This record gives sequence, C-alpha cells and structure tokens, in this order.
Amino acid sequence: MKRLAVVFVAALLAAPLAHASERHPTQAELEGEVMCPVCGTTLDQSSSPAAQQIKRVIAKGIAAGQTKSEIEDRLVAEYGQAILAAPPRHGFGLLAWWLPIAGIVVAAVVVGLGAWRWSRAREPAPRPAQLDPALEHRLDDELRRFEA
Repeated sequence: MKRLAVVFVAALLAAPLAHASERHPTQAELEGEVMCPVCGTTLDQSSSPAAQQIKRVIAKGIAAGQTKSEIEDRLVAEYGQAILAAPPRHGFGLLAWWLPIAGIVVAAVVVGLGAWRWSRAREPAPRPAQLDPALEHRLDDELRRFEA
C-alpha cells in the first residue's frame, strides 16, 4: 500500500513536469524535431528557404502560446507526416520504435543459445590408450638412453 502511495505521489509531482514542455515549447526543441522538406535534415541543421519559413511558423506559434502538439499538428496538416523527425508512436509507426528493440533481443538470445550449445557440444578429452607392455618397455628404454 505504501508503494502505491509513493508511486501516486511521484506521478502527481511528475505530471506538471511532463506537461511543461507541452505548454511552452522552445524554438530549439521544435527545430530538432521537425524536418526540412527540401534537404531532409532537421531544421536546426538546415538553412534552406523552406526551413527558414517553417522556423518562422514555429516562432509565430510559440509567440501565440500554442502547445507543441498544436504547432506539430499544423505543420503535419501543411506538409504531411514526413515533416516530423520521429515516426508516430501509434499504428504502423510503432514498428519503427519496437522493431530495433526486438531485433536486439532476438540477436542476444540467438548468440546466447549458440554459445550455450557450442560449450555443451565439446567432446571430452580422449583418454590415452593402453600401450602394449613390450612397446611400453621399449619406449622406457629409449627415454632412458635419451636422458643419459
């Protein structure tokens, strides 16, 4: 019960922080999340006339007190979904977020299973074969002669 209360209080304290950027986005924040339709880079990296025009639209939206979502929605309405640097976090765009994570997990499992099978597949070291007593006596004689 105490944990639930702690989580609830933490959520209440974090909620205003999460919506703070939604209420008052910065120009730099939005320029890093919006693509230039001409050169295909984010606005903060582009100096094309189209990028300058979009920067002015963003500045006007911020000055008018619009939220980040409202400014992004206006840009998407004018330029399409490709204007946003990140894919949407719903529908088919969700694959772009989860597919790399799933690929890393699958690769780690495959490597782990492969290493486990490889370590288990080793055959035990062969035991030395028993020599014929006559051959063993001859070998001992040769070694004594070699040491002397």
